[in-house]
Amino acid sequence: MADDSIRDISRRKFIAASGTVGALTLAGCTQSNTGNGSDDGNGNGSGDGNGTGGGKLSGTIDIAGSSTVFPLATAMSEKFRQEHPDVKINIESTGSGGGFANHFCPGRTDFNNASRPIKKEEKAACEENGVNPVELKVATDALTVIVNNNADWVDSITVEELKEIWSADSPPKKWSDVNSDWPDQPLELYGPTDASGTYDYFIEAIIGEDGPGHRTDYSATEQDRTIIQGVQNSENAMGYLGFAYYSENTDAVKALGIDDGSGEPVKPSLETAKSGEYTPLARPLFTYPAKESLAEEHVAAFATFWIENSTSKEIVADQVGYVPLDDSEQQEQMDKLQSAIDEAGGN
Repeated sequence: MADDSIRDISRRKFIAASGTVGALTLAGCTQSNTGNGSDDGNGNGSGDGNGTGGGKLSGTIDIAGSSTVFPLATAMSEKFRQEHPDVKINIESTGSGGGFANHFCPGRTDFNNASRPIKKEEKAACEENGVNPVELKVATDALTVIVNNNADWVDSITVEELKEIWSADSPPKKWSDVNSDWPDQPLELYGPTDASGTYDYFIEAIIGEDGPGHRTDYSATEQDRTIIQGVQNSENAMGYLGFAYYSENTDAVKALGIDDGSGEPVKPSLETAKSGEYTPLARPLFTYPAKESLAEEHVAAFATFWIENSTSKEIVADQVGYVPLDDSEQQEQMDKLQSAIDEAGGN
């Protein structure tokens, strides 16, 4: 099992590095990163960067879950370990659902990252094992639909066309099956697995939870880099993934504007996600610490550090590629977190 450390992360190198971290065997195909405390001197957010602990912190924090939140969690862990180098943080990209089912709810990790809210059945499974998840919003993403740069026949797509392409109900085989102006060429599709929160959100926003479900005849992966590469290498390809990965590959693939029915397609960007124009694919991103883990000082300190820095343009937007929280959102999350820390008996 390979475990590539990410040092001195620039915004571009960071995403590239996180896409090449080796696979683990804990829950299918996963990524792993252990922070190394390197200092690139960028962005400390609105907090003091020291978390809740006033003394020297040490210990291990285990995090699983969303591949979409993975780059943000890694960036926050690197920043935190600049202040607390004796805290080891292990991060695995397992997909939101895979993280809940195989790691967090069984009590094997302290946090689960998610690109959609926890499901009722997941929460029940956690509680059966004495794990109480605390939902913390950490950013906003613009889920992005990408095509090959040579696909000059399409610059935007309607929600209805997306639904037709990705639906399990008589899924089209060729581009022309969807739109007669498009070429008579086979659709080649890339996307996340059904363990991914991105997959779940796409169903909710595009196909509909009461709809026929997501088609299965596509190349499914938890490696967002693989989605980029698949679309880059085929003129007939389409895929979808989180905005952070697209934002580091704007020369490699093309993002489609999304027409939600207004007749005016909107391109994904930090600005359109923040303004609410990019509908219906702008979505909140979460991390879920276990309340029980927050009783430990180093875990509470990291959770606090993350929320303190959730308004940081340097980290969240410039380094990773998501929309930071505003001050009122941050305060709401901080109040929720502090209440959980107090209930857990932490500092």
